[in-house]
Amino acid sequence: MSAVDDHLAAARADLTRIDPLAANALHERGEAVFIDIRPVVNRLEEGEIPGSIPVERIHLEWRLDPAGDHRIPGFDADSTVIVLCNEGYASSFAARDIKALGLPHATDLIGGFRAWHAAGLPVRDGGTPAVP
Repeated sequence: MSAVDDHLAAARADLTRIDPLAANALHERGEAVFIDIRPVVNRLEEGEIPGSIPVERIHLEWRLDPAGDHRIPGFDADSTVIVLCNEGYASSFAARDIKALGLPHATDLIGGFRAWHAAGLPVRDGGTPAVP
């Protein structure tokens, strides 16, 4: 294994990762906040999960700190936050980082957006501006 593989395994060790079907069930019941960290070009080309909130990775910690002055509305420290990227790698690091901020139920989507799409789950046209 490479150093990045070791780093990824360590990031995932403290996450209860979720597959697309289980994530969709939470989403349908309004029991999870979906955070999409993919670049806008990917969201434009491939679409977005309805109701997901695009947040640029460089703003993630500020927007997801449950006690922060710059956090986005709609969640608190008890919320389940599911981070997604293209294929489920960068999202593991991101979920680990926001979990450390005080979101104990933060996790990421196994296989990312592409696994969600391949499972035939709902997708909308992409290009929603990221939260500033």
